[in-house]
Amino acid sequence: MKKMKIGFVGCGSISGIYLENITNLFREIEVIGVCDLIPERAQAAVEKYNIPKLYKDMHELFADPEVDIVLNITRPYQHFDVTMAALRAGKHVYSEKPLATTLEEGKQILALAREKGLRVGGAPDTFMGAAQQTCRKLIEDGYIGTPIGATAYMMGHGPESWHPDPEFFYKHGGGPLFDMGPYYITSMINLLGCVSDVYAMTKRGFDQRTATCKQHYGEKIDVEVDTYINGTLRFESGVIATLFTTFDVYAGRCGIEVYGTQGTLFVPDPNMFGGEIRLYRPEQEKTQEIPLAFSYKQNSRALGLADMAKALQTGREYRPDSSMTFHVLEIMDSLLKSGRERREVAIESRFAPRKPMLSGGLMGILE
Repeated sequence: MKKMKIGFVGCGSISGIYLENITNLFREIEVIGVCDLIPERAQAAVEKYNIPKLYKDMHELFADPEVDIVLNITRPYQHFDVTMAALRAGKHVYSEKPLATTLEEGKQILALAREKGLRVGGAPDTFMGAAQQTCRKLIEDGYIGTPIGATAYMMGHGPESWHPDPEFFYKHGGGPLFDMGPYYITSMINLLGCVSDVYAMTKRGFDQRTATCKQHYGEKIDVEVDTYINGTLRFESGVIATLFTTFDVYAGRCGIEVYGTQGTLFVPDPNMFGGEIRLYRPEQEKTQEIPLAFSYKQNSRALGLADMAKALQTGREYRPDSSMTFHVLEIMDSLLKSGRERREVAIESRFAPRKPMLSGGLMGILE
């Protein structure tokens, strides 16, 4: 089976781990070429990873018949335009999160993909990692009984102290919900299923931020998005979950807890592929650490891309497909809408978790 060839649009901060893993871990895909609005970034990637092609722009990349899948790792507000252009050019697309920045954009992407007979997939793929897959198995095997509730927290004071280009986090398509929310919502829907309704209260804790990263030290950033989002999600199963994302607090916690009729599962930070899993059952009167039962516990970004590539070759379903990324987008869009309109919002899209990962097997080769 030949390797599927990936064309990179964007060579920013997150591109490094994709390039590293595609080059050294995932054996069924390869990077054929890259491009970036800042040519020096793309040139550096070509030199470091011995990439065959350097495109002058994304349109040259789209026109290359050797490109099987376009990897869209541009900034969030650019995802829609890049994905739509790639689909019009006849390319399958795997996009970094989020799928788009509005529900209407997401609908247009799915409609064009259907019209063209193309596939769209996307991040996050951390739910395919060792920790999240182990948690899913624990729930499905009844270790906490029937799930009845959950909480998810992503608390911090924003990326302006460490990210080399933090401004976009506070513009359209940014904020804690659209930046980090996809990890938490994706984890919850893969553990608990489809969301039917949401309700939220939202606000903006600070109107302006001061960058303290080396590249933009002292620069002021005007905040254009809500940065304190407290939402409630009702799942079709009856589970009710709290989702709290914020860039406004100086100290807090990150993680997910799932509550069942016979115990509580402490799910690690869904931004990671690994992490410590803890289980509480009342008869034991304490929590116990649960060993990871699946592969990919290190930073394995591009795992979802490799899964999509394998699916395109074999005809099977792939796990990070557009039904997942669109459902996540609708949940986020609806939470913000609920906050603005002060009402409960129904979720129209439907999602069913895909086949779990297999335990064992060869690293870098998808089943």
